[in-house]
Amino acid sequence: MNLKGKKILVGVSGSIAAYKSALLVRLLVKAEAQVKVIMTASATEFITPLTLATLSKNPVLSAFTKNESGEWNNHVELGLWADAVVIAPATARTISKCATGNCDDLLTAVYLSARCPVFFAPAMDLDMFHHPSTQHNINTLMGYGNHLITPEFGELASGLVGDGRLAEPETIVQVLSSHFAKQPATQSKRVLITAGPTVEPIDPVRFISNRSSGKMGYAIAEAFAAAGALVTLVSGPTDLQPRHPNIRKVNVESANQMFEAAQAEFEGSNLVIFAAAVADYTPRHVANQKIKKQGESMSLDLAKTIDIAGTLGKTKKSGQILIGFALETEREQEYAMDKLTRKNLDYIILNSLNDPGAGFAHDTNKITVIDKDKHVQQFDLKSKDEVAQDILNIVLAQWSKA
Repeated sequence: MNLKGKKILVGVSGSIAAYKSALLVRLLVKAEAQVKVIMTASATEFITPLTLATLSKNPVLSAFTKNESGEWNNHVELGLWADAVVIAPATARTISKCATGNCDDLLTAVYLSARCPVFFAPAMDLDMFHHPSTQHNINTLMGYGNHLITPEFGELASGLVGDGRLAEPETIVQVLSSHFAKQPATQSKRVLITAGPTVEPIDPVRFISNRSSGKMGYAIAEAFAAAGALVTLVSGPTDLQPRHPNIRKVNVESANQMFEAAQAEFEGSNLVIFAAAVADYTPRHVANQKIKKQGESMSLDLAKTIDIAGTLGKTKKSGQILIGFALETEREQEYAMDKLTRKNLDYIILNSLNDPGAGFAHDTNKITVIDKDKHVQQFDLKSKDEVAQDILNIVLAQWSKA
């Protein structure tokens, strides 16, 4: 743990999941952090302030004034005191208020005053979490540079099953611990990530592409940016937008455009992660007008696209780390190891389409990581945000040896 002596401000809002805040506070104190708790008025209906005051060893704060004499809880001082703020559970209402600057209670006032990292751990029902307004507010908060502790999948208080469960207290503590551990290792590191599909035009209305959503590459970009790295994300066409201000996005469409954009950033990057699903072939000739349907069949003359990872891997400098992805359907490790060697990579991250929940379009992934010494490390099926954290931790371990 890296929380010893850290000042952690825990915000508790009104959710049935507020009962978990007791264990969260206990674990933080056990990790030797200094803990103060702020509760919204509705949170006190789910768990008593006395419980959290006893566990945190500090009075629980919930109002601007302490008593009738007018003595007040200084939200500015609280915001400056904390090394990190974690709002857990963060309800849809609290998320909305923070996203819009609606400051009508002590917790939101402290949020607006905080100069430290702020972590939001949402807790709400399935449809509330996925509602466009909630997702918009979360994206807004992440765009401000805050951190999201992704809610878990499982049975909810309503009886529904899906996303929306508050992350377990142990997970929240680990996220905070990892955050403080990451900062020195990633300071001023430059990270280049390719993500999404490429689009190879046939004519003005048709193209060759693949099923990549870009979710994995974007999750990796968010993880490294949150850890303090300066990230350049070269992205093919997706519906995603980066949230963290440390991410600079470069939009491309074709494989050739992606290569040119990646090549321009390659030399100055400490780490390069080739997460994009680049088309292997592109039409040799692109029609200027829409091709009309003629006959029973049609043939396309295709040319091989440039091997981005393989080409840039030949120019790898000492100290650079290159990571590639391999999506396979058969002889997975054999093909992945071959790609690792041919492209001069340091790590290859293997996905198998034979694993349920892995590969394109899913919010989850299951990876096997193979390094250049042929060491194999297998991971369980996880959310892509958690997979991104695993990849981050592997790189941090490598950087710590330097």
